[in-house]
Amino acid sequence: MTLALPAKAAWNSDWATQQKISIETASVKEAVNQAPVLVRLHSGNFDFTGANVDGSDIRFIAADDKTELKFALEKYDAVNELAVAWVVLPQLSSANKDLAISLYTGNESGKAASDAQALNDPALVARFAFSENALLKDSGPGQLTASGNATQQKAGLIAESAVLNNSPLTITLPAAPQLANGATWSVWLKAASLPQTATVFKTGNISLNLDGNTLALQAGAASTRGGELKPGQWQHVALVFQGGQAILYINGQSVAQVAASDAQAAASLTVGEALSAEIDELQLAATARSAAWLGLVAQSQGADAKLVVVTPAGESDAEEGGEPNYMGILIDSLTVDAKVVIGILAVMFFISVWVMFSKAVLVSRTDKDNALFLQRFQKASAADLLTLDKAGNYPNSTLYGLYQAGLREIRKREHDGKVQLSGASIDAIKAAVDADQVRETQRMNSLMVLLTIAISGGPFLGLLGTVVGVMITFAAIAAAGDVNVNAIAPGIAAALLATVAGLAVAIPALFGYNYLASRVKNITIAMQIFVDEFITRTAELYGKE
Repeated sequence: MTLALPAKAAWNSDWATQQKISIETASVKEAVNQAPVLVRLHSGNFDFTGANVDGSDIRFIAADDKTELKFALEKYDAVNELAVAWVVLPQLSSANKDLAISLYTGNESGKAASDAQALNDPALVARFAFSENALLKDSGPGQLTASGNATQQKAGLIAESAVLNNSPLTITLPAAPQLANGATWSVWLKAASLPQTATVFKTGNISLNLDGNTLALQAGAASTRGGELKPGQWQHVALVFQGGQAILYINGQSVAQVAASDAQAAASLTVGEALSAEIDELQLAATARSAAWLGLVAQSQGADAKLVVVTPAGESDAEEGGEPNYMGILIDSLTVDAKVVIGILAVMFFISVWVMFSKAVLVSRTDKDNALFLQRFQKASAADLLTLDKAGNYPNSTLYGLYQAGLREIRKREHDGKVQLSGASIDAIKAAVDADQVRETQRMNSLMVLLTIAISGGPFLGLLGTVVGVMITFAAIAAAGDVNVNAIAPGIAAALLATVAGLAVAIPALFGYNYLASRVKNITIAMQIFVDEFITRTAELYGKE
């Protein structure tokens, strides 16, 4: 496993890290100029430790690696490792199939370049992002204020969102919108439950109502129904006035249209009357947004948006013919507890390997020396039985060690060069040899308990790291407000890496323990047989009648 290294910056040498951001333009049906796209950063695709704590060194550079792009950081949370940035692209078209921009970070002296007004095109009237500390304040050029009793949900679609519990928002406009010149009202909506009878937009003789699961549009004297909402899902709802028509869009798709030649708007707009739902990114524009524009919004801002793909720093991309460095993503996404657990498991792994290697060497040398000594012992005559220590050296032989223990006890009972052993002496010699046999068995089994600890403890430690890692991931997502699957998946996958590490420790230790235990058992049996054979021959040759 290798950690991904940051790519060397080409735009400006003061910025240490460059990341590629690919824009999947194949689904863009028409060209969109000054297109705002949403870039979500999280622990799986961005190294927050390599950037300034407030994100002040973040820069977005065009494909020419020269032009700085306008952007606005809506959220930057280095603690929970979540960030949301709006980047304005000069043009977005399916003709540019390999469109990619760069994200630069890694300059401690970098000054913040985020522009809160980056999304304010000339047609924008108001934009409510329901951000922290500015729940009902307009971040658009008009700096309007909505009134109402909405509450804030930190885990919104984009960052924070507003929760409407049958309490509408009222937005007072400088003047009634001129619908004949084109207008667009749009909002991300997640109904708490369905069916409902409520109003999404209402002004003058225009209203967009929710009737059960279906939207119903009333524009002047004309009305129509179309478009189904789904409970608990974020959907983009847009109402466009253009050429005497009112067109209803859901998720960038036209679902209903009605004549709106006599539709009249008032100087105030009511949002969410009797509606129980979350709303996010409410926008009012004095122009008819195109279907391509609304489709871009749905593709780039939704919970499962795939328009923008951020490649982690240092990873090879498809044009280089390489696969993404998935292991690098997992390692970068590890939580502190998982790192601690994996560190402990790494120590256990190296200890297990050392024990298995040293024991394997020991039992191999013991078997070899035992075979050599046993062959000599079995061929020894009665006269040579007590002189096998005079020639030959068997440093790793347990049988030779037992022979020496027995020989030592026999020589203690030798008188005038003669050995005569009574029954009690033979029993004493056998007891001494048995004691040495127990010590040899203990020596052979020493440290084997470390393998049993690795076998039983490794998986449990890994599981502990996984469970705590998953808990931390979900807690961070809930606190930071980004429920995108791309933000959740790396953290969970990295947490599972702890379980993999636990199994990687336990499985080799399991095989090694069983192999070594069988070898040690064979050596122990050989010692038992040798003791019986040695004592029997000694009693036969030197025992008293």
